[in-house]
Amino acid sequence: MTFNALRPVASRVIDPLADFFIRYEVSPDTISIVSLICAFFAGLSFYYSPVYNELTLLAGILVVFNSLFDALDGVIARKSNRATPRGDFLDHVIDRYSDVFIICSIFFAGYVSWQIGVAAIVGVLLTSYLGTQAQALNLGRYYGGIMGRADRLVVIILAAFANSIYPASIAGFTILGWAVVLIAVTSHITAIQRIIYIWKRLD
Repeated sequence: MTFNALRPVASRVIDPLADFFIRYEVSPDTISIVSLICAFFAGLSFYYSPVYNELTLLAGILVVFNSLFDALDGVIARKSNRATPRGDFLDHVIDRYSDVFIICSIFFAGYVSWQIGVAAIVGVLLTSYLGTQAQALNLGRYYGGIMGRADRLVVIILAAFANSIYPASIAGFTILGWAVVLIAVTSHITAIQRIIYIWKRLD
């Protein structure tokens, strides 16, 4: 993952926030649900942003918060010794719903055709499935490939901010539309990379 290198930098923000929530006994599951709520309203904002362009900026901000809370729940669980299989399961389910809310709302809003949008969401869900499938096959959770979830969210955030400043089309798509095209292509490349990785490690 391209943005894995930024994790040490992000931890400087996430760790103090995790300590704050632990101090007030906020559960990891609560943080996970808050991340889902952020994704839901980000999706609504993206959906209505072609009519109200300022909502594109709001959507980008909400995706930032979705990403932040998604990172926080795991840190809180580990630091407070509250990590459980149930919490891990809930986190994965919420991540997938968040992906659907965010990406589907962008192509439902008309930034790209439904064919490109479907290609993107299928690629996203397939890469996520393969990551957990590696874990199910006792190979460990696998996050490899050129477009993991962290990378994808950064692309969407940057595209949303840029699109709010320059909403006009460039060679047929807006910046946000091109972001979905990029995600569609690179997610399937990532899926292939993960398939190869898993296949080589199976008996």
